[in-house]
Amino acid sequence: MAPWTKTRNKWYYFDHRRRQHQCTQPQTGLAEETTQTISSNMASSYCKISPIIPIFVSFLLVASSVCSVHSSETDRPANQTFRPGEELEKLKIIRDHLLKINKPAVKTIQSPDGDLIDCVLSHLQPAFDHPQLKGQKPLDPPERPKGHNPTGAVSEDFQLWSFSGESCPEGTIPIRRTTEEDVLRASSIGRFGRKVRRHVRRDSSSNGHEHAVGYVTGDQYYGAKASINVWAPRVANQYEFSLSQMWVISGSFGDDLNTIEAGWQVSPELYGDNYPRFFTYWTTDAYQATGCYNLLCSGFVQTNNRIAIGAAISPTSSYKGGQFDISLLVWK
Repeated sequence: MAPWTKTRNKWYYFDHRRRQHQCTQPQTGLAEETTQTISSNMASSYCKISPIIPIFVSFLLVASSVCSVHSSETDRPANQTFRPGEELEKLKIIRDHLLKINKPAVKTIQSPDGDLIDCVLSHLQPAFDHPQLKGQKPLDPPERPKGHNPTGAVSEDFQLWSFSGESCPEGTIPIRRTTEEDVLRASSIGRFGRKVRRHVRRDSSSNGHEHAVGYVTGDQYYGAKASINVWAPRVANQYEFSLSQMWVISGSFGDDLNTIEAGWQVSPELYGDNYPRFFTYWTTDAYQATGCYNLLCSGFVQTNNRIAIGAAISPTSSYKGGQFDISLLVWK
């Protein structure tokens, strides 16, 4: 991971709104927004949508992000012998891990979907556990690219936790609290919050992993944007998941792969339910030893107090009904 300096930050911007599309030329940068389109068709065009809720997260990597859908392992041990001593030791390890990632909360908000959202002082978020960031505080958010400056106040809710009308105070950020049950669903404590290690391919050929990819390459890029329709797909079991994302990469598809990823995902193993949730991910070594989802390790630095990474997105699209998009923008 590179030293965190102002000139090497990757900045993310998240926005969510429902309205009709107004298509224009694509812009650069990172954002999420919800829009309601005129028809029920899924559109792949770039659309200019007035920003509503900005979220900035600086990235500690020299990486730049495309589309990938991760399949899951369905083979988990069916019959295991219960050993009280081993179970107690495992529970102790889990609780020690939770103490590291669940930071002291200034305020806690109960979400309708069962999540607990902790309002954590911004300089105490997991990113500042990294040795190179110890004792520092988030930088001020940089200027956004042209056409992506907010023009008005937020007029609607966009994540389930905010439906109560509660919000996090200034100087704090909302973080979804991780529970013992979350960690116990993972294949191992060490792999909790991380993708399955496997050979990464740019094309769509692999075993048991159904996905479609669209990408551009061969030039120098300083930003990218994608508009993605948000759905709540059904998955067959706890160890499957479905997602749609933008994936900015550098390096080859070997051990030096660097990625910045953002989108929505339905993952019962990670979250314990079937809600589509806004997520981020990063890695510097093709998912081997670095990186994680959301704020489950040092990596992203969040400065916005209105959006929780990992929280459920609402509303979602329906067949022959309303259509809702998120727009993701990443820029250097």
